[in-house]
Amino acid sequence: MLVMSAKKYGYKVGILDPLEESPASQVADWHIVANYNEENALLELAKKSDILTFETENIDTRALDFLEKYVKIPQGTLGLSVTQDRLLEREFLDNHSINIAPYETAVVISDIKDAANSVGYPCIVKSTRRYGEEEYIVKINNASEVDLAVPLIQQGVCMVEAFVELKKELFMTIAVNSDGEYTLFPIVESYHYSDGLLKKVKAPIEIDGLDQQLVNQIELISKVIASELNICGIVGIEFFITKDNNLYVNEISTRPHESSTYTIDACDFSEYDAHIRGICNWALPKIKQFMPAVTINITKENYALVNNLLTQKRKWHYHFYQYPKNSDRFKLGHITVLSDNLEETIQEIKHVGLIDN
Repeated sequence: MLVMSAKKYGYKVGILDPLEESPASQVADWHIVANYNEENALLELAKKSDILTFETENIDTRALDFLEKYVKIPQGTLGLSVTQDRLLEREFLDNHSINIAPYETAVVISDIKDAANSVGYPCIVKSTRRYGEEEYIVKINNASEVDLAVPLIQQGVCMVEAFVELKKELFMTIAVNSDGEYTLFPIVESYHYSDGLLKKVKAPIEIDGLDQQLVNQIELISKVIASELNICGIVGIEFFITKDNNLYVNEISTRPHESSTYTIDACDFSEYDAHIRGICNWALPKIKQFMPAVTINITKENYALVNNLLTQKRKWHYHFYQYPKNSDRFKLGHITVLSDNLEETIQEIKHVGLIDN
């Protein structure tokens, strides 16, 4: 989707991807097949390019620091290093007086017990290292369930975070160019499975119960984060609103995010368009959303069902990413449904079996 936006604007695009038949390779001008951190391949990519961008957290920031000698990297590496490590992310947010849920660090399983006693039950245990779309999260309801986190702690340092009773999960996308111009996308509601994977996104024109003061807070925090990370391109921020109407930041991303894929069909400019314009220092447009929308993932589990729906749901917008059949990717595409009545549309999506709630 990034490649298609860049080509629309007249650029030739090369990619580095370890998957020989990756979705981007089908539309790119050239493809280096290599792991993300393979030094010679990265150097080849840099020397053949005028601008380098990344859309995954699975990159060594030291490699990017080295490549900046050869190619312009408008996203920089500060944002990547912060979003790769949940502890650095929390420290960054705390240093800028942005509300976050209470948390503790755990190195061994006994630390998780101590941390849980400190932040209280229930609590969430997360790997401190973030791996792109994959999430490693365990909810612990009481002391007897602490051992559920053993597989996580065996992989490395964890963060134990207080469980927050949520009223809404919101997502804000902001695009920035090197002249300091920015543009804001509409605030959307996101819904996740218990393992942290995205279930659906509602992109209403206005969110029920979200007053202008809260909107202003979200927009201000988004601008502060994007500015302090000194980044060009897209920045995404996930917000929690508690039942007491307190606002927390849960997560930052410094790349196009699946919570904003709805923009391809529902807005006059997509997040991918805005990212390309931002990193190339083009002027950034004010974003207009045409209609409310719901986006859901196409996965291995519902892939056959989605194919059966193609003739039934003719007004739905289907995006198949065309991974190889043997791919182990969880997400194989997405569907966006434009709607004048989101609740009716969600009931329709439930009725056909794509989501259960």
